Amino acid sequence: MKVAVVGATGMVGEVMLKVLEERNFPISELLLVASERSVGKKLTYKNEEYTVIGLADAVAAQPDIAIFSAGGETSLEWAPKFAEVGTTVIDNSSAWRMDPTKKLVVPEINASALTVEDKIIANPNCSTIQMVLALDPLHKKYQMKRVVVSTYQSVSGTGVKAVQQMENEAAGIEGEMAYPYPINRNALPHCDVFLENGYTKEEMKLAREPQKILDDRSFSVTATAVRIPTAGGHSESVNVEFHNDFDLAEVRQLLSETPGIVVQDNPETNTYPMPVFANGKDDVFVGRLRRDETQPNTLNMWIVADNLRKGAATNAVQIAEYLVENSLVSNTSEAIS
Repeated sequence: MKVAVVGATGMVGEVMLKVLEERNFPISELLLVASERSVGKKLTYKNEEYTVIGLADAVAAQPDIAIFSAGGETSLEWAPKFAEVGTTVIDNSSAWRMDPTKKLVVPEINASALTVEDKIIANPNCSTIQMVLALDPLHKKYQMKRVVVSTYQSVSGTGVKAVQQMENEAAGIEGEMAYPYPINRNALPHCDVFLENGYTKEEMKLAREPQKILDDRSFSVTATAVRIPTAGGHSESVNVEFHNDFDLAEVRQLLSETPGIVVQDNPETNTYPMPVFANGKDDVFVGRLRRDETQPNTLNMWIVADNLRKGAATNAVQIAEYLVENSLVSNTSEAIS
């Protein structure tokens, strides 16, 4: 495959290259793509040096697959241009997620919906991915009615500038601010921009994306998204009300048998998911499983994952792997010639 990584110089782009290398994705030609200010920079992949190119040059090269992590505006402008030359785009921004003509994919859940005609495929929000991976098997068994989620999100979800702000504040150094307030020793109930309804954009992603991924609008999700001073890994407190009653032992078994999930749930040994352990891993970790004793058929759980890996890069690469394995991506140079 001729593969383009768009946004290769960003935080997710760097992890994308790491994941592609670790998983030995079949690449015959690699194009590292970024904005004009990064063109000419040198990056290393599998001990080989590559020069970063611009978007127009990348389109002209007609890659088979382009994995985007360059922001919504870039995706809206350039993803269609790649698609026009036959490239299959996997986009990590929010630009296409709720477009009814585009698939929103978590491979373990709904990759089977993909076809060769899908030229722009949306990667869900990082917080959504880890939550739906845990909810999917439980929804199939017990049928969800309502989900209440509160997130504890790493500064890495905002980007390099936010990580630098946290490190500067911890070291007592004045510097550029990614947030309107200090993040060190603080918690900001403010992820992304506020909307007219009082929720943030991040909270509305958590409310809407699960319904599309699970192709079911019979349940509802309400969210509060909070930024905390951790460097890697998002955590979520999730309260799920089901139509049908459940057995906790069966819940643990269902989750344990779900690909991509690791259950860490033993209060006696202080075993529970934490971002410090999830950092750098591709699995979604689930624990603190217990009944909500205030109402029937309701479960509390704690979900943690590395937001730059399964929450972004790994999920996108898994989509690409599915496309290749199922012959859903064509060789563009052959197709156009």
